[in-house]
Amino acid sequence: MLKGISPLLSPELLAELYRMGHGDEIVLADAHFPGDTMNDFVIRADGLKIADLLDAIMPLFVLDQYVDDPVVMMACVPGDTPDPAVEADYRAAMAKHVTAVPDTTFIDRFAFYERAKNAFVVVLTGETRKYGNIILKKGVVPLS
Repeated sequence: MLKGISPLLSPELLAELYRMGHGDEIVLADAHFPGDTMNDFVIRADGLKIADLLDAIMPLFVLDQYVDDPVVMMACVPGDTPDPAVEADYRAAMAKHVTAVPDTTFIDRFAFYERAKNAFVVVLTGETRKYGNIILKKGVVPLS
């Protein structure tokens, strides 16, 4: 354990967050996501909800301010009904640590899969709500 760092962040996840560079993407995937099919690098975070993981990650993570879509979620397949609480919970978790949470961009399922294939890492969580997947693009950590 480290002081000031959430115990929800495993040593492996903490190391990968540190290794990510500007423009790299992390997928926080729900329990239904085919992570091992999509990416060669998968971290397990079974039992954790994505909103809780976002609350743990965001004090350490800067979203890319130079792109239009630093926060991306999977859009519902036509005919499915989205649960607005999913996005609201994620935005609320980020808002605890980010002055202005960027708008969420929704992309179709197969476009999301393509981005996941190129992500730096996929984190498989215990999130069971449908369409609970989210991609974050890392920005530049300002020098202070």
